[in-house]
Amino acid sequence: MIATLSPAQIDYLRTQRLARLATIRPDGAPQNNPVGYRYNESLGTIDIGGYNMGATQKFRNLAKEERVSLVIDDIKSTTPWEVRCLEIRGTAQALRDVDSGIPGTSPELIRITPLRILAFGIE
Repeated sequence: MIATLSPAQIDYLRTQRLARLATIRPDGAPQNNPVGYRYNESLGTIDIGGYNMGATQKFRNLAKEERVSLVIDDIKSTTPWEVRCLEIRGTAQALRDVDSGIPGTSPELIRITPLRILAFGIE
């Protein structure tokens, strides 16, 4: 079942620029990479673009295993200690020949459909 981000979670996504995407390599080992992203409001997805995205291992990993996890987090304050975190678990598609909507990226993107959302410090 598709999970829907809350308005507060969407607002948080828009304040951050970097996330970490975990995919599964063909040998079963996890791979975690920093990525840029944008929230695709019309589809309710997270779109990840990049320079030459179609040639990356994370893009190729999706051919065998579509399950992914995306983490966006930051430290809002150190005094008092306040951490914010949003983890989006879902399935991802490796798309070619698309306009990512992200300036300076190649015509490939990873599109994540959220299935489970874990968050703290955001609501």
